[in-house]
Amino acid sequence: MAEETVTRRPTTVVIGASATGLFAAAALVDFADVTVIERDRLPDRPQPRRGVPQARHAHLVWSGGVKAFDDLLPGLTGEITAHGGRLVHIMGDMVSRAPNEVWFRRFTATHHRNLVCSRDLLDYVLRNRVLADERITLRQETSALGLEGDATAVTGVRIRTNDEESTLRADLIIDASGRGSRTPQWLAELGAPSITEREVNAGVAYATRLYAAPEATRDINFPLVNVQANPAKAPGRGGIILPIEGNRWIVTLSGTRGGEPTDDLDAFIDFALGLDDPVIGELIKDAEPLGDITTT
Repeated sequence: MAEETVTRRPTTVVIGASATGLFAAAALVDFADVTVIERDRLPDRPQPRRGVPQARHAHLVWSGGVKAFDDLLPGLTGEITAHGGRLVHIMGDMVSRAPNEVWFRRFTATHHRNLVCSRDLLDYVLRNRVLADERITLRQETSALGLEGDATAVTGVRIRTNDEESTLRADLIIDASGRGSRTPQWLAELGAPSITEREVNAGVAYATRLYAAPEATRDINFPLVNVQANPAKAPGRGGIILPIEGNRWIVTLSGTRGGEPTDDLDAFIDFALGLDDPVIGELIKDAEPLGDITTT
């Protein structure tokens, strides 16, 4: 009598419940048991997270990203727009000045759409969608301490929840913890060769402030307003107004070395008015600010 073959589903640990970590979990769940470990406690509504400081700046998901979202998680884009996000025409719903200082022609004869919303909303809908899958286990307030294994294979990750330490065995570990990743150090501790790193520092700084959308813009599909930096002029400076859910505008200004925006409240509008075209500054100079300025 032939022996019965028992197949075990592979196990995967994803470090970090970032957008990257959640998309990775969604991609793997049909092939493996997935555990997501997250250092923080995830919010139960759209709001900023300590571990995602860049989320406060303007984000756009271009049409290729929109398609990728819905290919991996069908209907995800519709869920985001149902919560107040927008799908906007490229370039029909945009007022955008190109780097050569020529304004793009606005047209609607295209199937391409940007997904426009706050990063907080995008992450909130994504979390709800992915973590509703019962095949994915979430362990919040859990820190990754290091890797188990040796120079030939990684077999697990050491974790700490509250004051209790343990090891999660895994066939695959994905580090989605972001720029603070300690994976190179952990691999070196296992005797693996050092990882070659190449850094490209563009020297770009960002400053963002939320504004209440002016009353006259609230009942229309107010366009994105974008002034791109001219790379032939140093320092490069640009900005964008991104109308988002909740009748708010995300206003993000950017500049390269020597022309960086700051968190100085008095200087924010002056910076916007000082761009090669002052349209962003003119639109926000009488608008109501919501909170302080965030820089990255």
